[in-house]
Amino acid sequence: MQKILLPVDDSENALRAVRHAAALVHANPAVQLTMLHVQEPIEPRMHAQLTHAEIHAMQERDAARILEPLRRVLDEAGVRYRDEWRAGPVAQTIADYAHETGCDAIVMGTRGLSAIGNLVMGSTAIKVVHLASVPVTLVK
Repeated sequence: MQKILLPVDDSENALRAVRHAAALVHANPAVQLTMLHVQEPIEPRMHAQLTHAEIHAMQERDAARILEPLRRVLDEAGVRYRDEWRAGPVAQTIADYAHETGCDAIVMGTRGLSAIGNLVMGSTAIKVVHLASVPVTLVK
């Protein structure tokens, strides 16, 4: 069984990546699809104002807000999947998750930075390509 990791955010390109992943699963129903949303860590000053439980609840609400419309796309397509969220440096967390869970491939959208933007600050997608030990398909 092939395992595909589908990292998502709230971009249009993430929605296109979800649709592409759904098509891959339809072409090969043995694919195990995991949709993952990763949030940047909370700023240290927030830790002084909120409890760990409050921070976790806030991050969980944010993840649900982002995952819910994408879940509907996969549900309407009749695709089996599981979803999770994590907090951490986004690209590194995606690459680590793929390694830890034995994923065979990553399918993800790009945020659409210009070529200059990618050169100057990089993008999460480019960082994942460099950090991941499995093939990465970028959906624009």
